[in-house]
Amino acid sequence: MNIQVRTGRDGDAAELLRLAGQVEHWFGAMVDDPGFHEAVERQLAGGTALVAADEGRLAGGLLVGYAPPVCRLHWLVVDGSARGAGVGRALVAEALARCPDGVATVEAVTFGADHPGAVTSGARVFYERLGFSPAEAAGNGPEGGSRQVYRRAR
Repeated sequence: MNIQVRTGRDGDAAELLRLAGQVEHWFGAMVDDPGFHEAVERQLAGGTALVAADEGRLAGGLLVGYAPPVCRLHWLVVDGSARGAGVGRALVAEALARCPDGVATVEAVTFGADHPGAVTSGARVFYERLGFSPAEAAGNGPEGGSRQVYRRAR
């Protein structure tokens, strides 16, 4: 793989929705949710969507929120064929590199320990390997599954 991380563009929305379709069984409906479409478009327009491209095709995406003193990783997705190849790590590294002055903490909300996707997706282990620690519980996801905040110092 030849992964290049860049700021998302308007034309990336369809590919991000394709990737969303791969993980709906963990997160709940996104592809047909107008609110999710609006969030993706808003992040693309605001320059806070990052994408990892491999020879023109998106291998992953990350929606980020910068509100010092916190940077929030809102939604991270990696194509099933690219998982384990460093795509997610590259996206998070780029998000951290773009943190504005004043950001001291980075947060991500992922599956709670009892969620079926907690082990299958590898998300909790992924964040722990990047130095994040489990923190407080978050509200349930749209599919009804538990969520937990993961946090680390910048």
